[in-house]
Amino acid sequence: MLDLIPSLGAWLPTLKGRQFAVATIAAASGSVPRPVGTSMIITTSGSVLGSLSGGCVEGAVVALAQEAMDDGGARRKAFGFSAADAFAAGLTCGGELDIHIQPVPGDTAYPLRTALLQLAGLDPDQPVALVRTLGTGGGSARGGGAVVVPAPGTFRAAGSPELSAVLHGEALMQVESLVRSGGAGVVRLSGPGGCPPDRDGRNGRLEERAVLVESRLAPPRMLVFGANDFGAALVPAARLLGYHVTLVDARPAFAGQPRFAAAHQVVTDWPHRYLAAEAAAGRLDSRTVAAVLTHDPKFDLPLLEAALVLDLAYVGAMGSRRSHLQRVGDLLGAGVPPERISRLHSPIGLDLGAVTPAEVAVSITAEILAARTRAASCMPLRDTSGSIHQYAAPAPAPTDFNHQEIAWT
Repeated sequence: MLDLIPSLGAWLPTLKGRQFAVATIAAASGSVPRPVGTSMIITTSGSVLGSLSGGCVEGAVVALAQEAMDDGGARRKAFGFSAADAFAAGLTCGGELDIHIQPVPGDTAYPLRTALLQLAGLDPDQPVALVRTLGTGGGSARGGGAVVVPAPGTFRAAGSPELSAVLHGEALMQVESLVRSGGAGVVRLSGPGGCPPDRDGRNGRLEERAVLVESRLAPPRMLVFGANDFGAALVPAARLLGYHVTLVDARPAFAGQPRFAAAHQVVTDWPHRYLAAEAAAGRLDSRTVAAVLTHDPKFDLPLLEAALVLDLAYVGAMGSRRSHLQRVGDLLGAGVPPERISRLHSPIGLDLGAVTPAEVAVSITAEILAARTRAASCMPLRDTSGSIHQYAAPAPAPTDFNHQEIAWT
């Protein structure tokens, strides 16, 4: 549901005091367009906010949502590819989606509605997590519990009485791990360490219940060292990947140029000194990327010495193969362990035949993306097999706790 935050504010008047349904991807396998947690809101009039598959299953989901709003019961439906029935709702890409549909009554105190109101007030990039119950077969209150966590990176499940009352043991720890890592996933509440399934009051069947966790941390940082043509091309490319971009250069006349205005922050300082200060202040983490484009040993070497001892997601340095060999020798001479030097991406970027600064920026961002998604190879999609959509597990984050809670039902 976090994917809907940018549009929720404009939709609040449409939802006020009216019934609606929330359809969410609760499981996905194979080649699918959207990951777990992606949501769509459907009103009784048939208006829709969001998309689950780019059009393949939306029509069927809207029909199921109308049924759910009519009888007040949640639904769960699997969609896949059917060669036998060409007119059946399914995914032409061949993957499978498990969609959970939760009706939300007009009651303003309903927890999931309250959670939506809280999410609508957030900035699009603000760190936040939503933990909510999923259930089927019961009345409209089932599956409506929700907790909004405004500081997911420092979340501690033990500090939340609402979660501790519903989750136990391993299930509670799984929820905490997903929230703190900025991940999304479903935690089953049945089995060891969880909670037993509820009995459906309408037909006496046992109802499996689960918790859906959606979490996003502050945007990862990219530190671009070097106020030159290559830095000017890389900054906007990095923003397209969702990074908070800082450009660093020790020379005021270079760093102050208008062409670097796309950076979130421009810093005039010696690169190694700035990096050490940011690390000491705890403003770097295992998602941080460093691109060293200065191509000048007096900047590069002290900077790489500082960067390679940190647990960053990616450290790349521009230069020829000859420059790289010289650089490795100098780093070894400075006492940097060989296993740390082996983490250096140099020469920087993938071999795309890049020449111009814009092409080099594509080459660098392609290598960063490959490192981020742990892609084993970077071949053209037409020369590979298997799913083309791979959602990497996010890196873990730091500690402490602050959250706002909504009562479970």
